[in-house]
Amino acid sequence: MFIYEHQLRVRYAETDQMGYVYYGNYAAFYEVARTEMLRQTGISYKELEDMGVMMPVLEMDSKYLQPAKYDELITIRTTVREKPNVRIKFEYEIYNEQDILLHTGSTQLVFVDMKRNRPCRPPQVFMEKMAPYFS
Repeated sequence: MFIYEHQLRVRYAETDQMGYVYYGNYAAFYEVARTEMLRQTGISYKELEDMGVMMPVLEMDSKYLQPAKYDELITIRTTVREKPNVRIKFEYEIYNEQDILLHTGSTQLVFVDMKRNRPCRPPQVFMEKMAPYFS
């Protein structure tokens, strides 16, 4: 299992008139967290794309428990519970500075060969980077 935490401060542009994070911005928070999580392994999305593999989102779920607010430092905990195959599932928990759980969600992505536009297995180098977390 791989767990990664990323922090960011909620910007004014990400909130509505009430000072709460606009619901559509949670997908962007997920993307930031999973991109940085992958970078932490030593491989980036860009490097995967340079290898001819893209990772479109197949599914996304969100559950809003409490609002994240303007200027709060939030922590996005991202977890990959199962060894990636053709698909990879990311689970998210978002906490505020008081460590209160505000939001949960998940995304499922698929590895796609960009030349054939077909699902594929992840590149070997990616699997090698992920291996220590799933031994």
